[in-house]
Amino acid sequence: MDVKSVFLNGYLNEEVYVEQPKGFVDVDHPDYGYVRGENDKTIFLKKEQMNLVTEFKMSLVGELTYFLGLQIKQLKDGIFISQSKYIKDFVKRFGLENAHTKRISAPIHIKLTKSLDGSCVDKSLYRSIIGSLLYLTTSRPDISFVVGICAGYQAEPKASHLLSAKRIIKYINSTCEYDLLYSFDTNSSFIGYCDANGVGSFKDRKSSFGGCFFFKNNLVSWFSKKQNCVSLSTAEAEYVAAGSSCTQLL
Repeated sequence: MDVKSVFLNGYLNEEVYVEQPKGFVDVDHPDYGYVRGENDKTIFLKKEQMNLVTEFKMSLVGELTYFLGLQIKQLKDGIFISQSKYIKDFVKRFGLENAHTKRISAPIHIKLTKSLDGSCVDKSLYRSIIGSLLYLTTSRPDISFVVGICAGYQAEPKASHLLSAKRIIKYINSTCEYDLLYSFDTNSSFIGYCDANGVGSFKDRKSSFGGCFFFKNNLVSWFSKKQNCVSLSTAEAEYVAAGSSCTQLL
C-alpha cells in the first residue's frame, strides 16, 4: 500500500529498549518520571515531593484531527471521518485532477476480463494505483467492490484494466468530500446486511459477495470479495454469503 507510515503488529519474545530521538533529549531531565497507570493505560502519573501526583492524560495533546491519511472532524453530535486530502494528493499524483469526473465508479454493462488480446500497460503504474485505491477503501465502502475487481488483474494488467482503474480515480475526484458520519446514538442494536451475485467472474465462474455492519446507526465494518467455491445456483451463492457474513458479525 502507498502509505507514508504504518504500525507493525508483531509478537516479540525479546526485550526491546527505546530512547528519545536525537536532539530531543533533555540533558537536565533525561528521565521525565511518568509511569503508565494500571487501570487506565492512557493516563501517566508522576510522583513528586510530598507524595503529590501530577497527572498527564493523552487528551492533553489536543483533539485528534489527522491520523494515517484519515481526517477526523469532531462535533458535539458526532464525528466525521474522510480522506479528502489523501484523495486530492492521490488524484494529482496521477495527473487526473483536470480530467472529466464520473458519476459512478464503473459502467454497469461492462465486465472486466483477462483480455488476452489487449495492449499491455506499465505494471508498476497499475499496481501503484491499485495500492492507493485499496487504502482508500478504509473510508470509502462505495468503491470496495470495483477496486477488488481491478485488483485481481495486477499480474498482467491491460489497457482496459488501467482504464477502469482511472475511472475510479475520476469518480472519487468528484466525490472527495464524502464523509463517514459516526453519531452519538443511544441505540444499542447491531445489524448486518449481505448480498451476492451469481457467477460474477467470467474467469473462474465464482460469485462475489459483500456485506456491511452497523453498530447503533454507525457503519463499523464492510467487505467485498470473491467466494472461495463455485456455486451451482444463485441460492447457493446467497447461502455462502450469509454464512460468511454471520461469521463476520459474530
